[in-house]
Amino acid sequence: MVRHHLPPFLLATLALSLSDTSAFTTPNHHGSIPSTTRQSRSSSVALSVYRSPIMMPTQEPLVPYRAPGSTYDQFIGLQSRQLRDRKLWIARYIDEDAANSIISSLLYLQSESDKEDIKLYLNIPGANLRPALAIYDALAELKADGCKISTTNIALCAGMGALIAGAGTKGMRYSLPNARYLLQKTGMDQVFQGQATDIALEVRNIKKWNEKINGEISRVTGQSMERIDQDLKRDFYLSSEEAVRYGLIDEVLLPMPNKRQPPSEVGVDLGSFQSGNEQKYQGENPPPTEEQQGKPAAGMLRTTDDDDPKIAKA
Repeated sequence: MVRHHLPPFLLATLALSLSDTSAFTTPNHHGSIPSTTRQSRSSSVALSVYRSPIMMPTQEPLVPYRAPGSTYDQFIGLQSRQLRDRKLWIARYIDEDAANSIISSLLYLQSESDKEDIKLYLNIPGANLRPALAIYDALAELKADGCKISTTNIALCAGMGALIAGAGTKGMRYSLPNARYLLQKTGMDQVFQGQATDIALEVRNIKKWNEKINGEISRVTGQSMERIDQDLKRDFYLSSEEAVRYGLIDEVLLPMPNKRQPPSEVGVDLGSFQSGNEQKYQGENPPPTEEQQGKPAAGMLRTTDDDDPKIAKA
């Protein structure tokens, strides 16, 4: 029996044609590449051009700061930089963690200097009762030690946030023109479940704390307890000027030379919209005439010669 041996190059070609994962694929009789090869190539191209999405920075912005006695600047967080200027931003819902951070910052500023003012910028959409009362008590303690505290409502102070806005030093409680206040009764911090007796005890406790909060609002605003009880039967919204009249704050910050006071009960005081000095704008005054340009001012030298350069004569 005679055996025929195939040449080596024919065996290699046959093996490559039978393999699906071959690195070398020859076109078929139609001149196209098999689908398996096209799919593998398209998937490899898709993976090679894939990019991760661009994300906005979530870290605290860094600003340059030069420490006293230093010869160079260093970058620190924006809130840390403002804290060095005794400015504290409270722009979040106040819970236990927020209260701990705020109170620790206040105590640090007091330890640095108990004679300089502390400026609070507020945007408080709400607060839990006990953490907010802890901040309120801390502010009262700082004022008792002689530290002056300025509060400025930049957007909204709701619930206990309105009480914190009014807890500043009298005469230093400010608000922006479009800021608002919301006074309301407090409720449960979370859902309470239990027996009927336990629920009755919790309701009695909430009623007691509402009376206490009304007393603090009356002390801050100067209003009577009867009016506070009547106003807080429903959500009680106040604009910045209404908050001044109510006694919650002292002044509305306005970008004007003469700041206007809140309107009275009789009429609306629109304030002063222009200063006493004469305002001159480009194109308002007509250009000088030829006679005005050629007329010399009093005490000036006269130039009457025609030679060039001109010689001034007294």
